[in-house]
Amino acid sequence: MYFWLKVVHILAMTVWFSGLFFLPRLFVARHRREIDADPTYWNPVTNVLFFRVMTPAALLTITAGGILIAWNPAGAWLVLKLVVVAAAVLLHLYFGLLLYELGHDRDHHGPTFYRVIGWVPLLLLLLIAGLTGAKPLTLGNLPAPPSGAADAEELVPGLEEGGELPPLELPGS
Repeated sequence: MYFWLKVVHILAMTVWFSGLFFLPRLFVARHRREIDADPTYWNPVTNVLFFRVMTPAALLTITAGGILIAWNPAGAWLVLKLVVVAAAVLLHLYFGLLLYELGHDRDHHGPTFYRVIGWVPLLLLLLIAGLTGAKPLTLGNLPAPPSGAADAEELVPGLEEGGELPPLELPGS
């Protein structure tokens, strides 16, 4: 089950990021009035790409990833990966906002902006792949997270199996 869930997660992420790569190219084409900019082509293609391909793939990626987290991976890599995934979700939503604005003939940016923002999904994907591949247990001088269930002795020093808690000593008493 774990293997197939991971396969679904990776495949859905690939489809999602393919859309994140292609949508800025369509924005550039529309702005430059290229052949792809014809509204009879551009509007249906971008809407199908965003609403019927990218968004379901993003939801499937996030859902499968959330279920995979239940298998309890440990380390700083997961927290960092979730931050990068949150950035990808925000980028996805921003592309939807741009799509809405362009659909209403409100273009606030030039082709250079769309070309530059088209590189952001690649950077996010490389960060996700690097973090997932390396899986660092810690970051910088932060301690690694606990690897398993803690013993009672580790939680409360001086507590033996079946023993009682030591008396609480308050300062000044």
